Amino acid sequence: MAQKRDYYEVLGVDKNATADDLKKAYRKLAIQYHPDKQQGKSEAEKKAAEEKFKEAAEAYNVLSDPDKRARYDQFGFAGEQMGGGGFGGGMSMEDILRQFGDLFGGFGGFGGFGDIFGGGGGAQAQRVKRGTDLRVRVKMNLNEIAKGAEKKLRIPRMKSCDHCHGTGAKNGTAMETCPTCHGSGVEVRMQRTMFGTMQSQTTCHTCGGSGKRIKETCPHCSGKGLVRKEDVVSISIPAGVADGMTLRMGRQGNDAPGGGVPGDLLVVIEEVRDAQLTRDGNDLIYNLMLDIPTAVLGGKVEVPTVDGKARVTIKPGTQPGSILRLRGKGLPSPERYGTGDLLINVMVYMPEKLNEKEKEAFTTLQTTGEHIKPSDNDKSRIFSRLRHIFD
Repeated sequence: MAQKRDYYEVLGVDKNATADDLKKAYRKLAIQYHPDKQQGKSEAEKKAAEEKFKEAAEAYNVLSDPDKRARYDQFGFAGEQMGGGGFGGGMSMEDILRQFGDLFGGFGGFGGFGDIFGGGGGAQAQRVKRGTDLRVRVKMNLNEIAKGAEKKLRIPRMKSCDHCHGTGAKNGTAMETCPTCHGSGVEVRMQRTMFGTMQSQTTCHTCGGSGKRIKETCPHCSGKGLVRKEDVVSISIPAGVADGMTLRMGRQGNDAPGGGVPGDLLVVIEEVRDAQLTRDGNDLIYNLMLDIPTAVLGGKVEVPTVDGKARVTIKPGTQPGSILRLRGKGLPSPERYGTGDLLINVMVYMPEKLNEKEKEAFTTLQTTGEHIKPSDNDKSRIFSRLRHIFD
């Protein structure tokens, strides 16, 4: 597929589709483009059907996962870059079997996905176990968010037992063939349908799909195949992330027993509030308090930025409530669509107490500076801005 189509369009559902809606839509497409339904067609037609089959599986893979779906809804295909596990583009038939083979158990011939991939069922159709996901919170200040960061975390997680190699059996060898499935990992049933007699397969209830049963448990992990260990994990966090955003690192979660596929590590961003700058999307806001002389006469002031300070020119007669904009001094977009601005909200400090010299200066202005007194319209505008600032 040269260019990806919208996942909702692929499945033919709207963005409010429920989990059941997604499952029904995927089943319908899987039946339509199932390789067994392409008999008698040309090689080009078979190839096109296979691509449609994979496309539907990829769309379902993303939309059926709450975290991937949230990333896709917010960032589109760009969200794939924000999780270590990605969206799973370019899924192979083996990937589809591993992830969704049990979705069709007892539904026509889809329990027997092994036949599609040339495995002929048997051990190759065994269900691959997946480890559980881990969730950690990572604190980020504005400087780190602006540039991206590398974090090293010490994370306790379940790892495969070294003594039994994750099998749960003593020395890793105290195993026997499952008496229920005879080592295949699946239980096979024959079912009559409108397409004829079709074979369906379900995961063996005795061995859980492994094809083997433990005779003597490993004393080090009590037969679980997993032990708790603490690892140091390096996490690369892209620039522009926001509070509450979740990044996914594929296969960095808990190991699965029996040598299955590890789960994922979910990294939740916790943004540390800055003492001076307030975030508004990709823009930053700074409240600048000017003294009266600088507001009236103008001058240069320093304002904080995410990576230091910037000098700003204040024009003579700058009014309270004015907004100054420093372009490109905000935060980068996580979709890499540019950088926000630093917005400087100008406020003027009104002294509460004056010494005799200051009183004299203001009195002189009050009595002789008729040309600088505000009109009624000016007063209304100034008071409106001040009210907005202090509300």
